[in-house]
Amino acid sequence: MHRVGLKGSLALFFLVQAGFSVAADDAKKGQSIVPIARIECSLRGKAVDSSDPPSTSAIPSAEKFVGHEHFKEDVSPTAEVKISWLGATFVRRFAGKVEDRAGSTSLQTHHLSEPTSDQEIIVQLGQGREAGLIDVWCMLRRQANGEDGALRINATPNIFFVRDVMGEIGVVDAIWGGAGWEIGASPVGNKRRWSSGTRIFSR
Repeated sequence: MHRVGLKGSLALFFLVQAGFSVAADDAKKGQSIVPIARIECSLRGKAVDSSDPPSTSAIPSAEKFVGHEHFKEDVSPTAEVKISWLGATFVRRFAGKVEDRAGSTSLQTHHLSEPTSDQEIIVQLGQGREAGLIDVWCMLRRQANGEDGALRINATPNIFFVRDVMGEIGVVDAIWGGAGWEIGASPVGNKRRWSSGTRIFSR
């Protein structure tokens, strides 16, 4: 009788374990965002990696960041960031944006494992994870001429959820077009699903 009871207990144990495993697998199926790494980005002097020594040419902490002073269509050799195209929606919603932050920023990078909508991404990221326009600029400066780096340069979108001049969340996307960066924007709630491989940047 004791042996039978032990077998029954073991069977129950494995059934419970299997149930937990299935539940975990189901939870993973609902997650299309795969965390990659946290990136430290600095606007002090040149664009730097976190391993670089501090720069002596720091931007004053009180300086304002104004969108239209940085985001300009310019692919000349002297352009701070080569930008070949700015979308009308981006210009309307973000060119007039003014932000207080300057200096360093820290962003989490993510990879989309399957096509996913704006709303689904926001739910998986969690509240308060949007980036600033200055974060977009900081990342672009790291790869101003389409160099390899955290931003994808193979025509796959890099996206940031950013608040516009009215305080509304929008999606800013950056794609390397060969001659320069193409910067667009769209309202959250668009029916578009971002393709697998899209890179997401959040705080």
